[in-house]
Amino acid sequence: MQHFTLVDHPLVQHKLTKMREKTTSTAVFRQLLREISHLLAYEVTRDLPMTTTSIETPMEKMEAPVLKGKKMALISILRAGNGLLDGVLELIPSARVGFVGLYRDEETLQPVQYYFKVPKGMDERVVIAVDPMLATGNSSVAAIDLLKESGATDIRFMCLLAAPEGVARMKEAHPDVPIISAALDRQLSDIGYILPGLGDAGDRMFGTK
Repeated sequence: MQHFTLVDHPLVQHKLTKMREKTTSTAVFRQLLREISHLLAYEVTRDLPMTTTSIETPMEKMEAPVLKGKKMALISILRAGNGLLDGVLELIPSARVGFVGLYRDEETLQPVQYYFKVPKGMDERVVIAVDPMLATGNSSVAAIDLLKESGATDIRFMCLLAAPEGVARMKEAHPDVPIISAALDRQLSDIGYILPGLGDAGDRMFGTK
């Protein structure tokens, strides 16, 4: 995979426009995020390792393709990552799930860790980290640091929106981690929000503002 992949599928872009609108309700925002996560998941899993297994169809025996290796790990960067996580789990229900709890200090814009729990055998799994927003990149870099410390070596990062500053920060810190996003927006605001963006994804998803 290249370092940054923009998923410009018409359905993704249409649903994202609906999410950007400030009048979109919490319930609709949440549903659209789940739907987009399905479409993004197809791209982030495009090159998963495969093998074959012997099966018997109603007509005959055959060698059929199946995923290779341990069940993949889906890692939600709390709290907003849970919106993408739910949608990807619907597509890959056998995946193992982990959580990285980080919040952004509003003064320094630096991430503060408060929780970390991931599946065992991370070194043998494809790991997909999910967070709707790649803004400054500080939280994402910190989350990937923790995942690598846990043994993960094959990591992909999936987000809804990315800012150029965040993409650059991730490329500098983790050039081996591909980013899959539905949009690359213009820039960050003075307080670290993506412009034009869609506001705070967590607040809009959970109705907390």
